Amino acid sequence: MEARAIAKYMRISPRKVRLVAENIKGKPVEEALNILKFTPKKGAEMLSKVLYSAVANAEQIPGVDVDSLCVDIVKVDEGPTWKRIQPRAMGRAYRIRKRTSHITVVVKEM
Repeated sequence: MEARAIAKYMRISPRKVRLVAENIKGKPVEEALNILKFTPKKGAEMLSKVLYSAVANAEQIPGVDVDSLCVDIVKVDEGPTWKRIQPRAMGRAYRIRKRTSHITVVVKEM
């Protein structure tokens, strides 16, 4: 059986989250949580919250052993971009793009 968790509109660039997401693909949940715990990135904290949620969703399925779960899919998609204006010299304005991410984590039994 598999369980999934999705976090939408997370205020971090998908490129930055993917750096961390590659480290936990295919790993057992306990090992993945340890990796995320000691990774000094903002994306690691966000991914660990989504992973905890996926494990909690798996607990709701009858007959699933939580200790035998492994990370099957970690998908980081681009969400909508917030556009802001940065005033510059001589009346110009630069555009600031504040990117968001949709993070999907799927766990399954080994």
